[in-house]
Amino acid sequence: MKQTLLYMAGLFGVLFLHVACSDYGRQPTDVCNHRLYYTEPAKTWEATLPLGNGRLGLMTDGNIGEEHLVLNEISLWSGGCYDYSNPEASKTLPRIQQLLFEGRNIEAQELMYRSFVPKKAENGGTYGSYQVLGSLDLFFPGQPVDTLAGVTDYERSLSLRDGVAVTGYTFDGVRYEREYFVSREKDVMAVHLKASQKGALAFRAALSRQERCTVTTAGSDVLLMEGTLDSGQPGVDGMKYRVAMRLLSKDGTSSLSADEGIQLTDGQEAWLVLSATTNYEACGTDFPGARYKEVCDSLLDEAVKQPDSLEPGHIQAHRSLYDRVSLTLPATPNDQLPTDERVLYFSSIDSPAMAALYYNFGRYLLISSTRPGSLPPNLQGLWANTIQTPWNGDYHTNINVQMNHWPLEQAGLGELYDPLISLMERSIENGEKTAKVFYGDKAQGWVMHMMTNVWNYTDPGEHPSWGATNTGGAWMCAHLWEHYLYTGDTDYLKRIYPIMKGASEFFHSTTVAEPVHGWLVTAPTSSPENAFFQPGDKSRKPVSICMGPTMDVQLLTELYTNVIEAARILGVDADYVATLEADLKRFPPMQISPNGYLQEWLEDYEEVEVNHRHVSHLYGLHPSNLISPESTPDLADACRVTLNRRGDEATGWSRAWKMNFWARLGDGNRAYKLFKSLLNPVYDGKPGVDYGSKKSRGGTYPNLFCAHPPFQIDGNYGGAAGVAEMLLQSHMGFVKLLPALPDSWSEGSFRGMKVRGGVSVDLVWAGGRAQEAVFLAERDVTLKLLLPPTASQIAIKGRSHNKVLEPVVGNTIYELNLKAGESLKVTFIHNT
Repeated sequence: MKQTLLYMAGLFGVLFLHVACSDYGRQPTDVCNHRLYYTEPAKTWEATLPLGNGRLGLMTDGNIGEEHLVLNEISLWSGGCYDYSNPEASKTLPRIQQLLFEGRNIEAQELMYRSFVPKKAENGGTYGSYQVLGSLDLFFPGQPVDTLAGVTDYERSLSLRDGVAVTGYTFDGVRYEREYFVSREKDVMAVHLKASQKGALAFRAALSRQERCTVTTAGSDVLLMEGTLDSGQPGVDGMKYRVAMRLLSKDGTSSLSADEGIQLTDGQEAWLVLSATTNYEACGTDFPGARYKEVCDSLLDEAVKQPDSLEPGHIQAHRSLYDRVSLTLPATPNDQLPTDERVLYFSSIDSPAMAALYYNFGRYLLISSTRPGSLPPNLQGLWANTIQTPWNGDYHTNINVQMNHWPLEQAGLGELYDPLISLMERSIENGEKTAKVFYGDKAQGWVMHMMTNVWNYTDPGEHPSWGATNTGGAWMCAHLWEHYLYTGDTDYLKRIYPIMKGASEFFHSTTVAEPVHGWLVTAPTSSPENAFFQPGDKSRKPVSICMGPTMDVQLLTELYTNVIEAARILGVDADYVATLEADLKRFPPMQISPNGYLQEWLEDYEEVEVNHRHVSHLYGLHPSNLISPESTPDLADACRVTLNRRGDEATGWSRAWKMNFWARLGDGNRAYKLFKSLLNPVYDGKPGVDYGSKKSRGGTYPNLFCAHPPFQIDGNYGGAAGVAEMLLQSHMGFVKLLPALPDSWSEGSFRGMKVRGGVSVDLVWAGGRAQEAVFLAERDVTLKLLLPPTASQIAIKGRSHNKVLEPVVGNTIYELNLKAGESLKVTFIHNT
């Protein structure tokens, strides 16, 4: 009965939204996978609609009489660049390592808590936090507040393809519409307000912030909000910001004051255009620094010259990124429902196209939260609504900032790597200092622990149980190499090689030989945020500090291998290559427990929490390629046991990572199960967000933001990457089509997804089988294509191809030689 009612609700949605979902000349179901929409205003911030251009952000709640818009600027941080050096750290390092050699991990951990932590900065300087820029509040006199009484035809929506949000409703016989966007072209925020009757538009617009702001006016038409954040150091100014807003109206009467803001009466159409800047300045970015006031004002002046061209110019710039890829999956009636209802019903009634919407939303968030010359997306992308953003809204380097970039290359958005690369380049100087201070004069190269910020922080975290992890930089180097694999750009390789080499030099100079096997290991360190019980300890005290956890071994193996290959491509450092090759032979092997799972530590310790959210020791399976069903079947089986033992329930981003694991293992149905778990609604559909319920431990908010909880954007990016991994893989040196296809995704298509080697792939499948693929090469390349299991051969019109059997794979691989700009259509022939 329940399913029948939901199906009928879906049919009702089809009828109700036939017109609304027919934009762009596409089929309704396809359009609804590029669009979020709702039939009531947002009751919580996690239901508002995110807009951004990679530097500026805006979130709109769509309320009627009083609308609250949250404003963001990605560089707005408190704190500053300070010295947290602890000279005691390197002095106690030999003792810490000796205690670890003797199996006295608890004592090593206690010593680290006393000595191997960052000191407080002199004169009170602080690490800081990403902060909300402020608020734009719109007041509409005579219209209902916190209710839809008297309102008809209400709808608010976000077009992912356009990067434009719309609120529309009818009240007192007048149709009102508000459009919102953050221009990628003009670098401003804009609100376009319209009424269907002349003289019916009246509102007041005010700027505000929770603290540290002054609102004034400039001239006769500009409202300003300015302030200075806390640096943590008395007498030293923190970051400064400026917001400027101007009203453009074709009719009506307007006024301006610092107390009341901007007011319009008797109008019909108007624009609010906002510019915002900070005085942040950093190498490799285009932030204005000391010129922030001048730049803020000039951006606003330029944008208001032709307001009618603002939206078309923005849409064109946005689509130039968004339209690079498309994905179509089987449609169902529920695809037409409002987005929050669509999520609620997804747990009980399958709707494959939900994965297409989520994938598109992930791409949209990436495009909106970073851009060349800006900063990488932080823990919340660039959207925040508080002064103290959860976990400082920084860059956690033990998975989170990396997960933020997982879908990037395959979605054809390679240029969005630029902010991450620049951030790493800026961190090297501090990382070299951290290496010497904490690991002694013998330490070479640079190191980054488990978190960083806009101030280039590289020291350990203040709590060794999570802050001792020192492989954050090594993991980020994997992304530098990944970008090279997609581009093949040797000039770029020359740029990143010193970064990768410096990271490897740190570990080459600081790894030690453990006493049992003589293996080279990191010490001290931890397996990110996880803990174990030390054998024989009756107190059952959780211990995190260890040496050589499996993830560290995998990261160093990958880093050294990539540095070796890069050096050979560039024809440099032959002696150093030989040194790294010798070290590789001394690393511990990945070990399988007697119980069949992959060990997380050198010893098979008992975990404090078997279901822990981090599954770091499976890094070799994903995102790395050290483990695969084809090349290391025993280790792949151990990963399956590990994942089943860990369980599917976890925080939002952890579910996304597990989705990627199962995709790499070729189990599409299990990966899809994890995707459904990731879409667990963290709300009941009416009152709003539930942060406390255990059943809502992780999942999705009404606006599709991922719930850790609270909101962390990495789960959105990880989930989008997981959808792509289920459809296309190339990490093992050959292309796999539909490697983990769920049963319910029996037919579909994608266009423009990229594989390593710089090749774009279009694919159509039916009956669960690949039918036809088109490969487009950016440069001369030899593409290795694994024949799908159900196909017997391929056909290429007018072209010959080489067929190669690789025993490690156990299936036929075709070598396809492509010239730059060449497009090759491949048809798959199936026996039955």
